Amino acid sequence: MRSTLLRTASTLLLSVFLFACSPATDVAPQALGEDSGDTFQQAQRQGGASLTVLYVPAEGFAYTDAQGALTGVSVEIMRDFARWAEQHHRLQLDLHFVAETNWQRFYQRVMQAEGGVFGLGNVTITDARRQELQFSPPYMNNVAALITHQDVPELQDWADFGSHFAELEPLAFSGTLHEVRIRRLRDQHQPGLAIQRVTSNPDLLELVASGDFYSYVDAYNYWRARQAGMPLRDHPLAAETDETFGIIMPLNSDWGTFIQAFFAAEGGYLHSAGYRRIMERHLGTELAELLLNPN
Repeated sequence: MRSTLLRTASTLLLSVFLFACSPATDVAPQALGEDSGDTFQQAQRQGGASLTVLYVPAEGFAYTDAQGALTGVSVEIMRDFARWAEQHHRLQLDLHFVAETNWQRFYQRVMQAEGGVFGLGNVTITDARRQELQFSPPYMNNVAALITHQDVPELQDWADFGSHFAELEPLAFSGTLHEVRIRRLRDQHQPGLAIQRVTSNPDLLELVASGDFYSYVDAYNYWRARQAGMPLRDHPLAAETDETFGIIMPLNSDWGTFIQAFFAAEGGYLHSAGYRRIMERHLGTELAELLLNPN
């Protein structure tokens, strides 16, 4: 992990973290199993489809800009997908973006949805989750950072964990792979100590910044928190760079092959200039570079 970038970059312009959806898509919460959209088979017959795109609001990825418009990396990738479908396959895709602020509920809603439903929540692709959901090809690399208060000495050798982290409690975002990582660290170095849990990244970052906890978080969340002035430190020794995010779909969705074709077209979407522009526009040049080349 590029710890120097994470520590010293100061050019990223930050906005306030907004939990909001675009005015045109603001809807009341739905019961699990009520989300639906047109199937790909219907789209072929009709020449188009109405698709539901559930998203977890997140700065840089799915957020409202200063003009109140929904935008962000994952949102713009879906819009590129719709443009590609129209230009190359004459399919008109009408995207209906729907916010879900609770990540675990978001995951369950997509899992229990029907037809043309897509989920944007920076979901890490794993074999276990492939038993519950379909994934698009990866749309972004992820770096998982171990973080503490900035006054904790940098962990340069695992043998120092006991002394450096002696006064800290483990903290985890419930239901995520970071919880698995924290449990593994706890079991190895602080067996028997209770893990405290939260259900949002803002809560996690505030608690770690208090000086009482350590936790794992996605690098872009750590980066933005540091640039916002939170007293945090990452520990590159414990960074994990071998995971990727995918757009999720219900397991029985028939859109999987089509979105795979989009990512593979014209030499690969992730290699395109348009994709790099989206990353740089919404994340900033340095953070985009870190995520484009994490190793």
